[in-house]
Amino acid sequence: MSYDHADPERAGQLHHVELYASDLGASVEFWDWLLGELGYDEKNDWDGGRSWIRGPTYVVLVQADETDHPFDRRAAGLNHLAFHAESREQVDLLTETVRERDDSSLLFEDRHPFAGGYYALYCEDPEGVKVEVVAPEEG
Repeated sequence: MSYDHADPERAGQLHHVELYASDLGASVEFWDWLLGELGYDEKNDWDGGRSWIRGPTYVVLVQADETDHPFDRRAAGLNHLAFHAESREQVDLLTETVRERDDSSLLFEDRHPFAGGYYALYCEDPEGVKVEVVAPEEG
């Protein structure tokens, strides 16, 4: 099945997200790592962008034409993207990797991993987009 068109069985669910980057190279490195860890595969790669897919949902990253307006997640517009994690252990592993990376930063270290009231990773990508990876409840 091609996921470039809508699937009526998934009506109302998220189809894709497209992000613009002022530094495509730095952003691709971060998103390629994170989305790979979350089970996404590369969908397309072209001059000026890349996309990753998992099932019917994909994420697109494109080089911004204008880079004089830095992203501000506290302004009107997108605040963050949140992803499901497979386990608390996966959240912990991703958190440790974010701490070691130069292209992202851990948010709310003093309240980690319960900064939002549940077990999750909160970090920022190279552009300042907040990313959340939420663990399932312990069973």
